[in-house]
Amino acid sequence: MHARAISSPRKSIRRHQLREMVPLADSTIYEMEQRGEFPRRFCLSPRCVVWDLAEVEAWLEERRSKPNMPARGPDVRQRRTRPIKGQDPARTTA
Repeated sequence: MHARAISSPRKSIRRHQLREMVPLADSTIYEMEQRGEFPRRFCLSPRCVVWDLAEVEAWLEERRSKPNMPARGPDVRQRRTRPIKGQDPARTTA
């Protein structure tokens, strides 16, 4: 008799369970997957996609451990025009 290492099956979660854990839009999650910043989904069947629960939990822990970096503002030097403050463009045609 061979001694085998019995591994427990890995849990997977469906989209609605993922949304409860990660409050991001589907499009944001998809874009992050494409960039390699989020665990990849895989297909169980042609109509059923799932994520590995352990990978999603590891991603969440990694995000929690990183310091909170504030988002950068837009680069105003790349604007083509500079709007005048306080002037409504609809009212200038008087």
